[in-house]
Amino acid sequence: MLNEEKVRYMTELAIFEKTQGKEIFSINRFFKSDYVGIQMFRSFFGYTFSYALILLLWILYQLEELLGTISFDDVVRLGSLCGFWYLVGLAVYLGISWAVAARRYNYAVRYQIMFSAKLKHLLNRYGKADGPGNKGGKS
Repeated sequence: MLNEEKVRYMTELAIFEKTQGKEIFSINRFFKSDYVGIQMFRSFFGYTFSYALILLLWILYQLEELLGTISFDDVVRLGSLCGFWYLVGLAVYLGISWAVAARRYNYAVRYQIMFSAKLKHLLNRYGKADGPGNKGGKS
């Protein structure tokens, strides 16, 4: 006869592992500082690429006006202005990326602990009653 509580625990753990397990178990392979650092590294390159692409599109859109009326001093001023806004935007974006990555890591650690506790509870409560005390090997 099946134990309904045992089946409920096992089903709950299987559903959790199927829905959130892949993300949580992959995050928990890292230390927090490593995971957050990797995410910030990815964010840096993503932001830099996006900013360069948007800047290139803006330059192409304004090309006729820029070539016709801009002087060298204006180019220097425009470059320093673009650099300033790049650094400000990068700092804000990396701050947001740090907060999101740290929160995801903390969430994954909490759920990993919960998952392990439920597995341990299942093993302690039902593991010994399923078979003989000797699980194999020499007596």
